[in-house]
Amino acid sequence: MDSPATDLSQKLSREAEAVCRQYLSNGRKHGNYWVVGDVDNTPGRSLYIRLSGPTRGKGAAGKWTDAATGEHGDLLDLIAANLNLSTLRDTLEEARRFLSLPRPEPSARQPQTPVARGSPEAARRLWAMGQPITGTLAERYLSARGLKGLRSVGALRFHPNCYYWREDADANDRPDAWPALLAKVTDNTGTLTGVHRTWLDPQTEAKAPLDPNRKSMGNLLGHAVRFGSPTDILAVGEGLETMLSLRQALSSLTVAAALSGNHLAAFDPPADRRRLYVAIDNDGAGQAAFDALVERFADSDLHLLPLRPMLDDFNGDLRKCGIDEMRSHLRPQLSPVDVPTLLAVETG
Repeated sequence: MDSPATDLSQKLSREAEAVCRQYLSNGRKHGNYWVVGDVDNTPGRSLYIRLSGPTRGKGAAGKWTDAATGEHGDLLDLIAANLNLSTLRDTLEEARRFLSLPRPEPSARQPQTPVARGSPEAARRLWAMGQPITGTLAERYLSARGLKGLRSVGALRFHPNCYYWREDADANDRPDAWPALLAKVTDNTGTLTGVHRTWLDPQTEAKAPLDPNRKSMGNLLGHAVRFGSPTDILAVGEGLETMLSLRQALSSLTVAAALSGNHLAAFDPPADRRRLYVAIDNDGAGQAAFDALVERFADSDLHLLPLRPMLDDFNGDLRKCGIDEMRSHLRPQLSPVDVPTLLAVETG
């Protein structure tokens, strides 16, 4: 009798292309293979996954190899690496979620070890329970803020019933539960360190009537929610919507959301960066964060360039002024060497 892992691996192999489209959306089909940069869904051609073949043995569907690193495995290994899952139990649970299979009966499972609320491990478990935002309340919420075309963004997920612990709750109180937009916080290597939650109201499709309606868990210091493939140009700012709006205007720009002014001031850019754009919200906290970054890197080779919105932040600019006006406003703030890349659509 096959083990649960072997059984799920074979089931996944029958859906190999669907698995690739879900977890490696930046890749593409090439003959009998799915080709992408790596297990973290970076665009490229180093990693290739067989899409058809037997469910086990030589030439099996779902077998993959990364030519750059020599890593290889099956689709369970791929899912674990893509989501930074460290235990087999969590990997099997994610596979069952993808395949829409029921969980094993309670008697067949060992109880999951409790973890501290708000810890990085709790954040990792919450992220593993999320689902793609396609067709969800999270996608509608973002669309209402002018943010579209985000279905394949791997740093965002949706949880239909995410716990909310009130600030004044007693030790014996149970948490509320609301739908939530989840955002994956990572370090410079792409490792998950935390999760940011924005609770949503299914009636209004706006933020939930909670105070606060946004919270983060895990280790955020120096890290951020990242959108886009790694390049030599990076912009960092505070809020999710702010940085997604900036990326809507400059679609080839890789952006990072540090999630608050204090965390923006503490952001650790990749060591090889020589130029870092900083999106500054039009308030005292935004300017203070930029000043702190300038002071931190005063003796380094890193060149900091401010990007200032027309209104309070770039999401306000997007919604009230539109992309064309945003691009015109941003152009003189960009380094001349970056204009051909970041404004290629407009100048080409």
